[in-house]
Amino acid sequence: MGAIAAAIDKKGENVVPQVVLMLRELRHRGTDTHGIATPNSVKLAKSIEEMPIENLRSNIALGHNLSQIFSNDHPQPILNNGYAFVFEGRIFPSSNASAIEAFLRKTKSDVQTNSASIIREIEGAYVFSIASSNKLIAGRDNLGTIPLYYGENETTRAIASERKALWKIGIKNAKSFPPGNLAKIDAKGFTSQPIKTLRQPSIKSVNMETATKHLQKLLTKSMRKRVSDVDKVAVAFSGGLDSSVIAVLAKLCEKEVHLISVGLKNQEEIQHAKDVAEALCMPYHVQTYEVEQIREVLPHVLWLIEQPNSVNVSIAIPFYWIAETASQLGYRVLLAGQGSDELFGGYHKYLENYRQGIASVTEAMYHDVAYSYEINFQRDNQICAFHKVELRLPFIDSDVIQYALRLPINLKIESAEDPLRKRVLRKVAQNLGLPSYIVNRRKKAIQYATGVEKALRKLAKEEKLPLQKYIEKIFRKVHPNVEV
Repeated sequence: MGAIAAAIDKKGENVVPQVVLMLRELRHRGTDTHGIATPNSVKLAKSIEEMPIENLRSNIALGHNLSQIFSNDHPQPILNNGYAFVFEGRIFPSSNASAIEAFLRKTKSDVQTNSASIIREIEGAYVFSIASSNKLIAGRDNLGTIPLYYGENETTRAIASERKALWKIGIKNAKSFPPGNLAKIDAKGFTSQPIKTLRQPSIKSVNMETATKHLQKLLTKSMRKRVSDVDKVAVAFSGGLDSSVIAVLAKLCEKEVHLISVGLKNQEEIQHAKDVAEALCMPYHVQTYEVEQIREVLPHVLWLIEQPNSVNVSIAIPFYWIAETASQLGYRVLLAGQGSDELFGGYHKYLENYRQGIASVTEAMYHDVAYSYEINFQRDNQICAFHKVELRLPFIDSDVIQYALRLPINLKIESAEDPLRKRVLRKVAQNLGLPSYIVNRRKKAIQYATGVEKALRKLAKEEKLPLQKYIEKIFRKVHPNVEV
């Protein structure tokens, strides 16, 4: 885990200093080893300041900051057959072999020639970049759980793990790199090609019993793929349906599972989560906070997530606390239930789509799944990376997603007044032995369950501002050169 940065100078000038600037801006994503490479040379160092780049000159360069989650996570970039490359992320199923070893084995060691097949054939959460003598190649897995951004200014075209690295070198129009795409970046521009992208499959008729059994099998398989290289994991835990299913599946994979909950003091949801943890017989860790601590952490969260959206901020703050707690307790992998609401109709807004017809709700749910990389995954990864915790999402699995998108809507939402929704997932939870008070519990979003959204409104009111304007005001202070 770590950070990736790569750039090409349009006029053939030395771009190495630009990549170094980006790595410095991304050092919070990895501090164990830093590396920078041109197509024919690589330099590694324990700190960016110590990196020997005086004689390293090229109009194409790429770099990496390493956060060593496991002992076999190797420093990068790597030279191979006349080019340099960085692979950032994990291949699933996880194994004791390093991601680089698996990556090279699956591409028959020729990453450059087989760059399209990486996206087509390798399942995982990853981005990669290749620097050759005349171009950069960049790619991202088809679900987009690892962030990657791109952009250009008058002199430079570049990619990076976070927008702040591109902003640092004067690229203001930083955009999210589309999942499942392969891009060639050279003196002429960006050329992007879709290799393996998400599509809405045809709906298949199936009864609830059959769907439940198959979905449970796919979720169990997905979990095994994501925890096979660890003995213990932390779970972002609310005591709700999604996090309880995740916890039970991880335990069924014979892993030591620890549940982490956060919230403001005196929130009743904390007691509910504790009761559920006791029912599941799993270790439970809870951290509570004061409103003043939200004021203190807000600027840093905004710096990390790079967007002044009040909804995203109210989700990001409790997730920041969860990742922080997991890190402090020594857990390197954090499991979370992101993706479940989009796949199984958990959001209340889908009822309005339902009233407009089956086609409307089907399209709305597919759209939310397809664009979760922009709405959720990038935000949550950028938070976890800061805390040196690797986020893994069992619902965000190619087989699970394809099957869920094929399911008839009536297996997810029973009517336009359905108070629970996610019916097929609730049946899975029932089959897993979860108590009925979990199976039939209504969804309560994290920003409300933790009390964070209400506290943010209180802080905004003290400033005599609407919540969104208050968030934008703080954002301008931490990112003064970015347009809101």
